[in-house]
Amino acid sequence: MTAISDFIDSSATDNVKKAIAAAKENESIHALLSLTEERALERATLVDKGEITGRLAGVPFVAKDNFMTLGGTTTAASHFLEQFEAPLQATVIERLEAEGAICIGKTNLDAFAHGGSTENSAFGPTLNSADPTRVAGGSSGGSAVATALGIVPFAIGTDTGGSIRQPASFNGVVGVKPTYGTVSRYGVVAMASSTDTIGCFATTAHDAELVMDIMAGRDDRDMTTLPDFFAPAEAPTALKVGVIKEFMTDDVDAGVRQQVATYVESLKAAGHIVEEVSMSMLKYALAMYYIIVPAEISSNLSRYDGVRYGRRAEAGNLSELYGKSRDEGFMAENKRRIMIGSYVLSSGYFDAYYLQAQKARTLLINEFNELFKTYDVLVGPVAPTPAFKLGENTADPVKMYLADIMTVPASLAGLPAISVPAGTTDEGLPVGVQLIGQRRDDAKLLALAASQEEAA
Repeated sequence: MTAISDFIDSSATDNVKKAIAAAKENESIHALLSLTEERALERATLVDKGEITGRLAGVPFVAKDNFMTLGGTTTAASHFLEQFEAPLQATVIERLEAEGAICIGKTNLDAFAHGGSTENSAFGPTLNSADPTRVAGGSSGGSAVATALGIVPFAIGTDTGGSIRQPASFNGVVGVKPTYGTVSRYGVVAMASSTDTIGCFATTAHDAELVMDIMAGRDDRDMTTLPDFFAPAEAPTALKVGVIKEFMTDDVDAGVRQQVATYVESLKAAGHIVEEVSMSMLKYALAMYYIIVPAEISSNLSRYDGVRYGRRAEAGNLSELYGKSRDEGFMAENKRRIMIGSYVLSSGYFDAYYLQAQKARTLLINEFNELFKTYDVLVGPVAPTPAFKLGENTADPVKMYLADIMTVPASLAGLPAISVPAGTTDEGLPVGVQLIGQRRDDAKLLALAASQEEAA
């Protein structure tokens, strides 16, 4: 693994060449879908000439391939956008480039970010960095693996229900899902508008804090963004920490529970007050999520019709064009979520499913708010297991969805949550601990994680 500091005050051209070489050396892991080599080297030359400066001058990074970038295609790992070249760049890419960072390529993901293993990519799965027989996690699996392998010191991704935190846990890196609205989503392929967030992967909490500080802030092109509030924080002391009881049951892998328990003990040793807490609404969170999110997916994916952009099938009439283009462009998981979403939004079932799920979501948010009147941070595993075997869950969508059971609650409530490395199981598989905070406590969570890193 590499840190951002390893690239500062070095030749930007050398940095980019080394990162591209590392990407090519690890090609069999399939973390990247494409390299933006020509544009990256052009920008590196400008950095070396002093024409581009900033806090990340000459530092290479990669972007999940649902971020619009110049210099290549933006595919969202789908056949629908296989040849799509974006006419603009996402706000976060612009902000990182304004500080001198250099995007060297685009990373693999589950197509349109629908999945939790990066096995649903139209171009094949990404392999786990610690064990290539296992999944990378998803949907931001490629970004997590590129960071874990040291190809780049940081990567960016999207988290809708755990898509940064879970692959970060599976690959032993830091993964940040910010408060909803912290970072602009402009120029990012939409999945579920009420839970989509933009975050990052890094090897340390300190590096993640720097990247988030650059990406965060109001954007007039995304009206869901919050006024600027993110500011690096001092290491917190004597926090009141709640360990979520429902996340530490016997249903959770023993190795995962052990590493989380060890991390909790380190929090106690650092002087934080740790108590067990219970949340009655957690058992309904996954059901809420897989009603609300497919509904939003169904709406957001309606724009892919073979007419405006993306894949266009050969057809004899307009109706046939729509049907064939969507059939050829979408993968099975995309179609599954569209069908579920269309069903729960239909006139006969809107009140029975979608409306009830939104009411339950409010109850979940209220329960979090009550806990945060007493506790500063909530702690638990990121996922109930370490990385599972490739193909293990592909035939059972419900089993695959259950991998998200510990990450979707924070997403539904719009809360900041991060995955920090906590160690490995007896098999050597990475395990992450999830820290959840109150809205806008993003910097506090990262400061806590950084202080625990330093203590370790």
